[in-house]
Amino acid sequence: MKQHTIKESFSFESKGLHTGLYIHATFSPAEPNTGIRICRTDLEGQPTYEAIADYVTATERGTVLEYGAWKVSTVEHALSALYAMGVDNCLISVDAPEMPILDGSAKFYIQAIERVGLVEQDAEQNVYVVTEPIEYQSERGNKMLILPCDHYEAEVTITYPTGLLREQKAELHNLCDYKRELSLARTFCFVREIEPLLRMGLIKGGDLQNALVIYETPMSQEGLDYMTDKLGQPRLDATKLGYLSPLNYPNEPARHKLLDLIGDMSLCGYRICGKIVALRPGHTFNTQCCKQLRNKILAKK
Repeated sequence: MKQHTIKESFSFESKGLHTGLYIHATFSPAEPNTGIRICRTDLEGQPTYEAIADYVTATERGTVLEYGAWKVSTVEHALSALYAMGVDNCLISVDAPEMPILDGSAKFYIQAIERVGLVEQDAEQNVYVVTEPIEYQSERGNKMLILPCDHYEAEVTITYPTGLLREQKAELHNLCDYKRELSLARTFCFVREIEPLLRMGLIKGGDLQNALVIYETPMSQEGLDYMTDKLGQPRLDATKLGYLSPLNYPNEPARHKLLDLIGDMSLCGYRICGKIVALRPGHTFNTQCCKQLRNKILAKK
């Protein structure tokens, strides 16, 4: 298979989830064998580096790439969309230390790539063909199995100690189904997580429009009012548990975790011909596995 880039540039403007800054990001065509590169246009010299696992430095609230002054967080949604749409080479120019959050999904990236289209390039794709099972496991019970398959597949199972989201599973049998099956799945969080983050001055750009917020643990009306007021959202009834916005899929949280997994695993720098099966995936575990996989691939070169 040949490499591809986008036919023409496209741009987004949106606030950042963590900094609250109004961010501009432009996606441009790139030369063969460039990979996905991210340029910080707001920094002196406009440093630019490839989006690969070597540069992952933090994963607590999203995947963060960093090298010296160059730092870009929340890269996983854009990377997931580019990988799913078959974009091998692209330059992303961004004027802040994070990507714009948009609506918390990959929908707008997919729409933009479809609008401009792709162009085939005179270079072969870098593909890693899985020939035998590869297993990773953490001490916390996270597991990943990468199996031989004649195309790319992925599935995840997530578990949480809550009645609303006890266990969910999501599968993607072909990247051609990504737009329909995964692209609308938004990042999610629990109300109980938001208040302490707000008090620490984090998620300055968060609201109920760029994330699926889950209210599963009752809290005081005063505490809930503090959260909605800080987010600039209408006040809610603290006695009513549930999702604070309509679901795009019945199992939207699991589908978003699968969306994230695809973005994080793209950081190995190769297209994977195989099936990825993950239990309790998260950015930390995903990127740890990705680093090990990348080292395994490079050791064979």
